Amino acid sequence: MEAPCQKIVWEVLPAIKAAIAAELIRQGISQAEASRMLSMAPSAVSQYLSGKRGYRIEFKDEVKRSIEELARDLIAKKEVNLVGRTCDICRQLRENDSVCDSLPGDCCGK
Repeated sequence: MEAPCQKIVWEVLPAIKAAIAAELIRQGISQAEASRMLSMAPSAVSQYLSGKRGYRIEFKDEVKRSIEELARDLIAKKEVNLVGRTCDICRQLRENDSVCDSLPGDCCGK
């Protein structure tokens, strides 16, 4: 039996982390700096960017804006609760996006 939270941990959260890393790079941050900002190994950022890690989920515009805003706040060195903001994005995704419908089995507590 696979619990809905397993889908989040294995598929949704990696996709969010990959999108945040990609947005930081898109906004001109180096991979090394992105890894520092996200408190993860540079190899993890590299794997997110190369598609080796992080399920490729296409986010709707509202979620994309939240990811862009988080990246801007990190770049501006604002005090950011990264875990809290990532959870907010995940909640937003689960409430307002059909992404969980595209994952096999029950997902996201839906």
